[in-house]
Formats: sequence, structure tokens, C-alpha cells
Amino acid sequence: MAPTSGKARAINDGAKAFRHFLNNTFRQIHYQMSASNRASLIGKLQAALKKFYQPLPAQPTRPLLEHVLYASLLEDAPADLADEGMAKCEQEFFDWNEVRVTTVTELSQVLENLPEPQKAARRLKSNLQAIFEEFYTFDLDHMKKENLGRAVSKFEKMPGMTPFVLSYTVQNGLGGHSIPVDYSAMVIMLSTKIASQSEAMAGKVPGLERAIPKNKAIDFSGLLHQAAVALNKNTKDKTARQLLDAVSKGSSKNLDEWLASKKAAKKRVVQRKANERAAAEEAERQRIAEEKLAEEKKAAKAAAARTHAEPKPRAAAATRAQDELRVARRARACADPPQAADCATSPDACCAQRHAAARDADAAEHGSDSSDGSHAQGGIPSRWQHLATNGSRPSTQRLGAELARVLG
Repeated sequence: MAPTSGKARAINDGAKAFRHFLNNTFRQIHYQMSASNRASLIGKLQAALKKFYQPLPAQPTRPLLEHVLYASLLEDAPADLADEGMAKCEQEFFDWNEVRVTTVTELSQVLENLPEPQKAARRLKSNLQAIFEEFYTFDLDHMKKENLGRAVSKFEKMPGMTPFVLSYTVQNGLGGHSIPVDYSAMVIMLSTKIASQSEAMAGKVPGLERAIPKNKAIDFSGLLHQAAVALNKNTKDKTARQLLDAVSKGSSKNLDEWLASKKAAKKRVVQRKANERAAAEEAERQRIAEEKLAEEKKAAKAAAARTHAEPKPRAAAATRAQDELRVARRARACADPPQAADCATSPDACCAQRHAAARDADAAEHGSDSSDGSHAQGGIPSRWQHLATNGSRPSTQRLGAELARVLG
């Protein structure tokens, strides 16, 4: 390929620069259109709020700490119920330190009138604990004289400090310009397209403070909170639905679609958790079955080893019984009265001959020699000697009893 000439290179560089200029220009135009569109929607929302709702009474002057605690109860809850919860905490507990050390369960019982008492109790307790660990005191009014950014940075580090609680504290306790937006209010922002899904997840609405001046921020926040809580309590609330459609046509439909997608997402989450739970249970059952099978194999192997090393008890008992029967047969043969012709001169020799004959009979019957070198007299054990030498034939009962005694 021939090398590119300097003129062609210059043309390519110029084309790249022009494309870059166009992209930046279109991006700026799109941003300006989005920002202006957002500001217009926020203005419509402010006008609709004034039309459908009345401003709330002004909040009493509170210490900075109580602004934080009140905001912890106010999030996603009506203002009257937050006031009631604040009063109950002051009546039921000696001071805020006692609230800090109490349990979430006990605190949620005190705040049972709130829509979500468990969450409110957890926020309240967490913020009290974080403030105590950060300042070792509950007197925070000295922070009003400090730099606003420094105070905000300290509050932001607290684990229970939600965006709503922080914005409310900045607006009402520190005198800054911030508009608190909780989950309920973010639903309105989403439905009217003032905020995107990603912005709603971050808990911030860009351009909100620029569109609403500081001197009107408190009234706007109160009106927005009223509408948001009413819609959160009842998604079919007529006034709240009229508010949405007054800001942007089709906002009620957007709300219904969002609620349907949220419900489907919850079902998917529940189904996924159920599947994970079932898979874990199945894996646990399989593991237990494998362990049981391994134990059974191990026990069977050990039993086989013992069986191979030791004779079976029944076989040993049968062998002993056969031996005793042979001995009894020999003893009985020796106990028969000797024939006069054969044993007149030597009864002992006659007995020995009869014992030998019985032994030969045993050998012929079992195919082996059953004689035992331990027999004292002609292979007869000592316990049978009296039967062989008393010169008389024992009775069947006596012989059976003797045999039972030996076998037993």
C-alpha cells in the first residue's frame, strides 16, 4: 500500500475534528433540551402541588439533633404520624441516650402508628448511635456555625443517614438549600419523567434545587411530601392521580406500568429465592445421602473384615456339638458291659477295643479322624472316664443329661 500523502493525512485529521465537534454540539444540545425539559416539568409539578394541596403548618424550632431524628421518622410517613412518634419517644424514654440503647423491637412498638415502624426504628437508632460515636454528645448545635460542606460530610459518613434525612437536616437544621426526596416522592418523579430510573436509584434529582428557589423550597418539600405519602398509601388516590396527569399527560399510565413491572420483579425475586432455597435443600439431602452411603459401605467393609478374621459363632457351636457327640458315642461304647468271652481276662483291653471301633465309625462317617490327643484313656476325656470304668451301661436319661451339661 502506498504511503499516505501529507495532504490526505490533513484531510483525515480535519474530518475527525469535525466529527468530534458535531458530537459535542449534539450532546450539548441534547443536554440543554433535557435540562430545560426537566426544569419545565418541575415548574409544572410545583404549580400542580399548589393547586391540589395546602401547605403544612411551620415546624417548631428544634435542636439540630431533633431535626435528624424527626427526619428519620418522617421518611415515607405522614407528618402528623411523625409528630406523634416524636412525642411518644420523648414520653416513653428518659432521654435520647435511652432510645439509643433500646432494642429495635421495643422502639418499633412505640412507633407502631407509622407505616413502616421497623424501618423507622432502625433509622432512628442507627443515627443516634452514629452521632454518639462521632461526637460523644447529643448537642450538635455547634455545627450550625461550622462550614456547611464540612457538616454535610460528617453526616454523610453515618450508616443510617439516608438521602432524605440528610436533605431534610440540611434544609431545616443547617439552613442550606436542599429538597428532601424519599422513596414515595421519587415515584412521582419517575412517573412524570422528571427523574430517570438510574437517578431514582441514586436518590437524587438533578436540577431540582436550581428549578426551585431556596425561599420556596420548604413549602415545595411539604407539598411534595403530602402528595407522595398519599400516593404511597393508596396508588389509586384520585387527587394524586390528577396531580400526575397535570404535570405530564400519561403519567398515571406510566405509574401503572411501573407498578406492574415492580410487582413482576418482586415475583421473580420470590421465585428465584424459592429456587435457590430448593436447590440448597436438595444439595443438602444429597450430601446427607452420600455421607450415609459412605458410612454404610465403611460399616459393611469392617463387618466383612471381622467375619473373615473370626469364625462364625454358629459354625463354632456346631463343631463343638459334633465333638461332644463323638465323645459321648465313644463313652457309651466303652460303658457297654463287656462280653465274657472277649473281656474275661482283660476288661481294659476290651474297652479300648470298643473305643477304637467307635472312633473308626466316626472317621468313616465324617471322613476324618476325630481322635483327640488330649483324651486321657483311649481318647476318652476325663469327664467321661466314670462311664467307661464303672462296668455298667448308663441310662439314656443320664447320658442325655450329661451331654446337655457339657454342651451347655
